[in-house]
Amino acid sequence: MIKVYLAEDQELLNTALTMILNLESDIEVIGSAMDGEEALADILRLKPEIVLLDIEMPRLSGLVIAHQLRLLEMDTKIMILTTFARDSYFQQALRNDVNGYMLKDSPSDQLIRSIRSIMAGDTIFSPELVAKTVIAQRNPLTPRELEVLNVLKSGISTQQIAKILFLSEGTVRNYISAILSKTGTSSRIEAINFAKDQGWI
Repeated sequence: MIKVYLAEDQELLNTALTMILNLESDIEVIGSAMDGEEALADILRLKPEIVLLDIEMPRLSGLVIAHQLRLLEMDTKIMILTTFARDSYFQQALRNDVNGYMLKDSPSDQLIRSIRSIMAGDTIFSPELVAKTVIAQRNPLTPRELEVLNVLKSGISTQQIAKILFLSEGTVRNYISAILSKTGTSSRIEAINFAKDQGWI
């Protein structure tokens, strides 16, 4: 029997997930909470085999709980179950060595399969998040283009950028064109925002 603990602050979802998981012959939800602090205390006391953690909860987030569990070197498997597909959250979860990261809109049968797979030693991550991470790691910009982009953030003119970087205005314009092309954007602001989202600047 796989002993599961559920930390989810939306009452309806908490109740629904508990019911769905308890229908499985090999899964038992041994506890749940809608508050991060309560969840951490329960997990330390009950020692479940796997915890399903929402990210944004009152008092303690799921990512903070994951960090605490890893600091305590507990054997408990950790799955983040969230509505947030933000790369920053995913990266933080990876740094805390989670075993799974799934979005709440995933089908329930997929969640159940994922729990079993994690208990068998696999790691399970939503394909959308993995794709974003792969894209983020493929930074096509050269060091000089990144330098130009970082100066662009201040909102100054091409002429001023040229003076700061000791380049001609034509060269700066060429760099900006290359940046727009490589990022698939149509303006300086879009390029800056895109690069920030990818973690390049």
